[in-house]
Amino acid sequence: MTLKWPAQYPDRIQLYSLGTPNGQKVAIALEEMALPYEAHRVNIMAGDQFTDEFVAINPNSKIPAIVDPNGPAGKPLSVFESGAILLYLAEKSGQYLPTDPAVRNECLQWLFFQVGGVGPMFGQFGHFYAYAKEKVPYGIERYQTEVKRLLGVLEARLQGQDYLVQEGYTIADMATFPWVGALDWGYNAVEALQLKQDFPNVMS
Repeated sequence: MTLKWPAQYPDRIQLYSLGTPNGQKVAIALEEMALPYEAHRVNIMAGDQFTDEFVAINPNSKIPAIVDPNGPAGKPLSVFESGAILLYLAEKSGQYLPTDPAVRNECLQWLFFQVGGVGPMFGQFGHFYAYAKEKVPYGIERYQTEVKRLLGVLEARLQGQDYLVQEGYTIADMATFPWVGALDWGYNAVEALQLKQDFPNVMS
């Protein structure tokens, strides 16, 4: 597909990504749906995402992105934005996206809750808490408060059920799982956020 990331299996979905939470959720979906794919590492620290080759796939220069050589009508299709990719893959495979209109809408609400809330706020918290060169108490407190609020929403939603949609496992769970995990392996914030004490449903 590209010179920088040549495809050994051009008939498979080409995934351009890295092991970030957003990157993980697309890889999880591809694995769960058993869709053949080929993964390419985009080194964001080296600026790979700003190369002309990658911008041609995602004009926003963010990972993840995919190219499906067998898109609609058999034509290649590029898809960027992790939520859009999950929705595309679910529709392509016919899996993990409810068909009942009301339940489907419920799934999409929680998917967009992750994309619009959990991802951005957890990411900002991680930046100020774990990665910023200077400790900025205001930034840490602001985003820690919002992360705990969002976790509270998830905690209440998961009371008495295993998944965000009561009917079962969906792309909404695939989207949310890596970001919750990042609070531990990415930011080492389990104790700071009292995750196990205050959010047992989320952490179970």
